[in-house]
Amino acid sequence: MTGARYWVELFQSQQRLGGGFLLNRRYVLTALHCLQGLTALDDRLDVVLEDGSRVDGQVCRRDKEADLALIMVLGTCDVRVSIPRAGVAHAGDAWHAPYRPARTEVHLRGEVDKGAAGYLCEGGAVIQALQLTAQQLLGDYSGYSGGPVVKGVPDDSDPVVVGILLEQAPDRAAADRASNVLFAATIGEAMRRFDHFEVEHLMEAVHPEGPSPSRGGQLEGRTIDAAAASAELWFQQIDDWAGRRILDPSQIAELKFAVAKTVIERQLGGETA
Repeated sequence: MTGARYWVELFQSQQRLGGGFLLNRRYVLTALHCLQGLTALDDRLDVVLEDGSRVDGQVCRRDKEADLALIMVLGTCDVRVSIPRAGVAHAGDAWHAPYRPARTEVHLRGEVDKGAAGYLCEGGAVIQALQLTAQQLLGDYSGYSGGPVVKGVPDDSDPVVVGILLEQAPDRAAADRASNVLFAATIGEAMRRFDHFEVEHLMEAVHPEGPSPSRGGQLEGRTIDAAAASAELWFQQIDDWAGRRILDPSQIAELKFAVAKTVIERQLGGETA
């Protein structure tokens, strides 16, 4: 994949609301506080892709306590954007933020101080969040909220999204400034908050004789290789359904994303719960 074209900007009419990024070709994840500029009675907005093209969107879910929102891309528009893998970050990992609020703003990058850990966010919920140190000492990082946190350096050819930027820690010596410590909700936290990506009913259809492989911690105790092999089996099954025209082509990428998300959540459940 060339470029981080999965991030988006959100507008209503000509008013810029904030940033976000595509979880798949149908749903955009953003920070709820980025949508404060929405008119009270209208959840419709424009999703502006990295290349400047616009698609219609609508806010479909809000989680006020976790400061997260999910936006659905409307209509039959085919968003032809490469979607990165989702993953988990650990202390010591490098990170960067491909989204920036304007072309005159700097790109953020730095190091993960703390992997997924409980954090009391401003919305009032305790969420699983990454604590990040930014190399860039800006004093105010608010315009970057809603953008993706990507593991590794910007030149990585296979980006892995690990979180969504939400908050900045205040500078304890200067109340009007922010420190260079940021907090990002993990992708696992966002997936738990929204139920749009469940695939258990599909797994039951393929394995009617036994329990669903996505349930009851069935992946607990298995190796990562075994979990990956399980996902590959699902990818093959989805491709088979597509070849037999059981699935619409527009659904394939979304289903594969859902399978990968489910496998990762079950495999890492002990770490992210």
